[in-house]
Amino acid sequence: MSVIVVGGAIGAGKTTTARLLGEHLDSEVFYEDVTSSKILPLFYTAPPEEQAARRYPFMLQLEFLSSRFRSIKAALANDDNVLDRSIYEDWYFAKVNTDLGRISPDEFTLYEGLLDNMLEEIDGMPKKSPDLFVYLRAPFDVLMGRIATRGRDFEQASSLVDYYRRLWEGYDEWVYDSYDASQVLTVDTEHLDLATEPEHVGELNTAVDAALADVRAGRPLSVPRIG
Repeated sequence: MSVIVVGGAIGAGKTTTARLLGEHLDSEVFYEDVTSSKILPLFYTAPPEEQAARRYPFMLQLEFLSSRFRSIKAALANDDNVLDRSIYEDWYFAKVNTDLGRISPDEFTLYEGLLDNMLEEIDGMPKKSPDLFVYLRAPFDVLMGRIATRGRDFEQASSLVDYYRRLWEGYDEWVYDSYDASQVLTVDTEHLDLATEPEHVGELNTAVDAALADVRAGRPLSVPRIG
């Protein structure tokens, strides 16, 4: 049984990568739900005063936290599974929004308490953590191009560029200095076209297979980065 989490900044290509890995491993994929949330579009498009009054950023983090907790419990309880972002990464988004003043310090303290309780419950499961984190990286201008191409209306406002940049700037530090739930396979996606190039997909699958073999053998990744 192997559980893989796929993560990275907004626009990194998580959903495509998670789908491809699910097909390769013949496993279920737990996708990040960005279609049914009524709060997510408001988080992106509501005026600042409405966001402050309605607490959309805090509400969104709680909504995602609940969804990711449900997904990772199911993933850790079953056979091979792939998660399109995970509960571990969710903390980073909450912290950035707190640093930006969108979530209050008291709200963040409450959020961290809920997260800690959830992680304690995960620790009590037969499988306690993912086997591998596939971290997708790309230059900022590449991410912005991908966000524009996929065309979700609520993501397109020019006022969001600073937010996207703030998330992107701190990602490496969070992954390499703070994330400790599993080993990390870094995938530099600037020159990898996983959507249309079978050769690139094969490179990804080969690297993930090798990484999982290393994890099962209890050794460091022989190929910690591709792309």
